[in-house]
Formats: sequence, structure tokens, C-alpha cells
Amino acid sequence: MQSQPAPSSSRDPRALAAGLYEAVVSTVRGKPDEVRLALVALFSGGHLLVEDVPGTGKTLLAKALASAIGGRFRRVQCTPDLLPADVTGTDVYGPATGAWEFRPGPVFANVLLVDEVNRASPRTQAALLEPMEERQVTVDGTTHLLPEPFFVVATQNPVGAAGTFPLPESQLDRFAIALTLGLPGRDAEREILAGRGGVDALDAIEPVTTPDALAAAITSTRHVHCAASVIDYVLDVAGATREHPDVVIGASPRASLGLLHAAQAYATVVGRDFVSPDDVKAVAPHAMAHRLVLSSGTDVPHAARIMRDIIAAIAAPRP
Repeated sequence: MQSQPAPSSSRDPRALAAGLYEAVVSTVRGKPDEVRLALVALFSGGHLLVEDVPGTGKTLLAKALASAIGGRFRRVQCTPDLLPADVTGTDVYGPATGAWEFRPGPVFANVLLVDEVNRASPRTQAALLEPMEERQVTVDGTTHLLPEPFFVVATQNPVGAAGTFPLPESQLDRFAIALTLGLPGRDAEREILAGRGGVDALDAIEPVTTPDALAAAITSTRHVHCAASVIDYVLDVAGATREHPDVVIGASPRASLGLLHAAQAYATVVGRDFVSPDDVKAVAPHAMAHRLVLSSGTDVPHAARIMRDIIAAIAAPRP
């Protein structure tokens, strides 16, 4: 039976974020920046997209987060024959009661791992749009609320496009942060081989908080102070994406808001109660690149380079 989290960690969002960070990096070795960005996605109230080859720790990251928040973890393995009802749930007739009863699908979780999301059919991918945006599922005209917090970690394998369905722009726009984990360094891999990280360390993670306390912390993150000059900086960055010659469709107002929320979450994760221009710089490539449509098509690495060029070209406001 898991022990109860320390009360002090659930009162201050910054302390809670620090506790979650320490818990996750004890398992996901050698990836401090990536773990920090995963927490940014969580604290911003959004979702996380991880594109990487198998074996780099994508599932481990999702499980470590679920264990650290003391929440319910569910996994969906996407295949072309996966049906929307396999994700959201369905109404089942109960002979004993003579009535139809809703049987929840795996989407009713605090942390949902959608593994190889681009292998699901467009119809099944579309079934995730309502849960990810509105935190609810509608089945046969009845709406069912999802637990709070609700956090999706979706993965893609960049190797091998056969049997995959590229995510549409509407789906990509639901993700607050997109990142790659990459291979760990030699020292980090040595710790994993020695049992001081990776799957072997997963069972040692103790809950840092509760889902209810985390939901309250996510709400309070939206109130992290952001000066007018920093908001103008966010607008400048978003506006530059709409004027770039290689970009067909630039950042939408929802993307601008997503960048602001990601910057507020980054400030919380690093332990500050205000947003600085450096917070915007840190999250912009990961919060915006996957939302851009380029003249060459969907190319997140190229879009990330464009975002870095835009950040370098725009003068940030003085602190």
C-alpha cells in the first residue's frame, strides 16, 4: 500500500513541482530537461507528445508521472483496428437490471499513455479530441466527465511510416509540449544497468501529492504573474510565425495562449512566481513547432529550428 504524500508538498505548487521532478528523474535517468518539459505540459493543463524510437523511456516517463502523483495510469496500444469505443468506453446492456450501463474505457484515468498514436485510424484519433480539449466523453448522447487531472502522454515512432496515419493539425494542437527523449548519456545508462534507474527503480517511487491537490496546483499555475511586456513578447513570437516565408499556417490565438500557459508552468517548475522572458524562450520551440504548418508539410524538427531563429531575432524585454 502506497504511503500518503507529505502535506507540505501539496500546498505550494512550486514545492509540488520540485517533488514531482525529483521523483521522476530518479527513474528517467539522464534527461533532466525533458522531465522538466513533461512537467510543464502537466502543469500547463495540456498534454504531452513524445516522438522517439522504442526503448528510450517514453512509457517509463508516463508511468513515473502517474506513480508520483498517486493517480490512476492506463495505457492504450494503438493499432489500425482499434475502435473509438476501445478508448472512450461504451454502453453495455445488463441482463440483470434490464438497462443499458456505461462501461468506461481506459480514457478514464489521471495519466493516459496512448502508445504509437499515429497507428490508430483517423476515426479513433478523433475520439481523443473531446477528452483532450473538454475533459469529457460523450457516448450515445450522454456526457461523462473525466477525472481531474487528466493528462495524455502520446508517443510516436519516427522510424517506419507503413501502417501509420499522420496526426491532423487539430490533433497536434491539443498537445501543449512536443519533445524527443533521445538516448541517455553513458553515465546515465550505467546507472540504469546498475538498477539505479529505469524500470527497476519505478516501484520505489512514492506519491508526492494526490490528484486533487495536483488539480488545484494546475489551476493556480494559470495565475502566475506575467508582466504586460512579457505578454507582448509572446505576441511578437506568435506574430513572427505568421510572417515567416517557410510557414503556411502560423500560430493560432490558441497556440499563443498555449505558449503563455507553458511559460507560466515553466516558471512554476523552476521555482518562481512570475514569468520571465527566458521562460518563453525555453518552451517556445516545444510549445509551438508542432503547431506550425510549413510549405514543405509537417516537419517538426524544421519548425523547431524556425522557432529558435525567431526567438534569436526578436529582442526580449528587459526583466
